[in-house]
Amino acid sequence: MGCRDVHAATVLSFLCGIASVAGLFAGTLLPNWRKLRLITFNRNEKNLTVYTGLWVKCARYDGSSDCLMYDTTWYSSVDQLDLRVLQFALPLSILIAMGALLLCLIGMCNTAFRSSVPNIKLAKCLVNSAGCHLVSGLLFFLAGTVCLSPSIWVIFYNTHLNKKFEPVFAFDYAVYVTIASAGGLFMTAFLLFIWYCACKSLPSPFWQPLYSHPSSMHTYSQPYSARSRLSAIEIDIPVVSHTT
Repeated sequence: MGCRDVHAATVLSFLCGIASVAGLFAGTLLPNWRKLRLITFNRNEKNLTVYTGLWVKCARYDGSSDCLMYDTTWYSSVDQLDLRVLQFALPLSILIAMGALLLCLIGMCNTAFRSSVPNIKLAKCLVNSAGCHLVSGLLFFLAGTVCLSPSIWVIFYNTHLNKKFEPVFAFDYAVYVTIASAGGLFMTAFLLFIWYCACKSLPSPFWQPLYSHPSSMHTYSQPYSARSRLSAIEIDIPVVSHTT
């Protein structure tokens, strides 16, 4: 694995992170988290389905694509606990994932444009790809956990609503989009962790740059003069004493 170059694992993780964040945006804005199906036995009327999102609510007749009722103030009057939690969890997850994407991009740019010969005096002060990718992977994992837990809770909360009222509630495809996006965030974190473990020796601090150290360390040290090399050689000079 070319650890001092932009590797396919880091590029793939970055693209996977972008797709996951886009999925979270879609899941946050879609009005298809829960649907309430109202069935009528009057032949002159049509069945009605109420689609509930995090911010809006839409009611449609069967076979119609237009909203009979479109409530844009639903976000302020949500009376379902799982959707209220999602209103805070999904934007927070998006913010964390976007910060992770920024760190991942900084790490790739640092890998692509850094000098091949390190400066020993600045080695501990430089932004490096190892630390950026590791922290980015941790943030991706955190973002996936924040959005996955309440999304799965929606499924169980539907069961609770059906038992409490009538079996007319069902979760919609926005749940699948968000769960798939959370899986993408976990995959992104996994790829970054794999890259870090394969390219960075674990005993060393994670913030150290990924410079390869050759067997002879004099490559990155100041050259010694001939005099300084000779001064380290011990020379035994016999001493002759004269006795009277």
